[in-house]
Amino acid sequence: MTDGQNLSPAELAHFGRLASGWWDANGEFRTLHDLNPVRLSWIDGAAGLAGRRVLDVGCGGGLLSEAMARQGATVTGIDLSPEALAIARLHLVESGLEVSYQQISAEDLAAQAPHSFDVVTCMELLEHVPDPARLVRSCANLTKPGGHIFFSSINRTPRAFATAIVGAEYVAGLVPRGTHRYSQLIRPSELDAWARATGLVLTDLRGGEYDPVNRVFKLSKGTAVNYFAHFQAGPNQ
Repeated sequence: MTDGQNLSPAELAHFGRLASGWWDANGEFRTLHDLNPVRLSWIDGAAGLAGRRVLDVGCGGGLLSEAMARQGATVTGIDLSPEALAIARLHLVESGLEVSYQQISAEDLAAQAPHSFDVVTCMELLEHVPDPARLVRSCANLTKPGGHIFFSSINRTPRAFATAIVGAEYVAGLVPRGTHRYSQLIRPSELDAWARATGLVLTDLRGGEYDPVNRVFKLSKGTAVNYFAHFQAGPNQ
């Protein structure tokens, strides 16, 4: 951590180096481009994005933030990478959408504006911070009573190691090498325990399957590799 913030300088530098490629659908973030419509549909179907005040935690270059804004949500995207945020803001000029991007941590924003958002998304971020339980707590603190929180991550299983790290990073080159470390991967049961400790209730858990040849991603029942979790805040959150 740096200055008490829940971040890894090495992780931040890694994604900062990759920032220029965020919007290249055939580049190093192509799997996110293939995944984005599926996760957007899942989030919208569960929470109804139109008219909602939404926070995208770890927004990166803005793929999900812009997609949710296009669905009619009022979106704030936060990230600690100035390089990624610069790309996200630049892309707004091309898309013509409105997203408020801020360089701030979830922890700091939760202290400034607690219980301010109808929907909070935190996708592919938990496995990249030193204290994921703290990040879950901050996301809960940012959500209005009865609001929705969506997480996605990679399970800590031998299959995930073989598929998401060895296969995707070192064999197929679908993800930049060094993006994931097995010891930092998170089991769904661990995420659920952290969430329940903050008063969140798990309402949906899905797995994910990716066909890299046809570039098709779909949600599934199996959570041995990727998984997507939807929690709802209690009425007295």
